[in-house]
Amino acid sequence: MSQSDTPVEVFAGSAWETALLKSLLENAEIEVFLKDEIRGIQEPFVVTPGGSNPVKIMVSGKDAEKALLVVRDFEASMRQDNS
Repeated sequence: MSQSDTPVEVFAGSAWETALLKSLLENAEIEVFLKDEIRGIQEPFVVTPGGSNPVKIMVSGKDAEKALLVVRDFEASMRQDNS
């Protein structure tokens, strides 16, 4: 496996945040998989200390830069909605 194929974590959050972002990334034609999707919902305290941000979004290393742009836009939108 080349380094560009190595999975990279681009976001960690709640189940609903990661589901929204996964959809946005797929719309941008980026292949995505969710790490700890089921355990993060059922046992968040087992997956991460304190149980915060238990579900992780993983992309191929070759798509990481493009994915991070989508993540930044998503996070900016989330901050605006919470203001």
